[in-house]
Amino acid sequence: MANFEALGLVETFGLVFVLEAADAMCKAADVELVGYENTASGYISVLVRGDVGACKTAVAAGVKAVQEMEDGNLYSSVVIARPHQDLEKIIARYSLDKLLG
Repeated sequence: MANFEALGLVETFGLVFVLEAADAMCKAADVELVGYENTASGYISVLVRGDVGACKTAVAAGVKAVQEMEDGNLYSSVVIARPHQDLEKIIARYSLDKLLG
């Protein structure tokens, strides 16, 4: 994670909500969409990375987008500044690069 200072995550219920969050996150700030994970029982997390300010802006935009949707079901959100390098092992598992081969 040498080039990235932060991770931003939004978790919500359902594909439509997470797509709306991801779209808002990528449009709101200069972040890279890393991937997503269907965690359990329909909950899906989307992950972006970039500098701390961009991730904070992106996560705020994703949260707002979900909350503005009818029946928007936001489960959680977080920005992790300066994540430990070992988190890359987890991130790599859910990377879009891996999914797209």
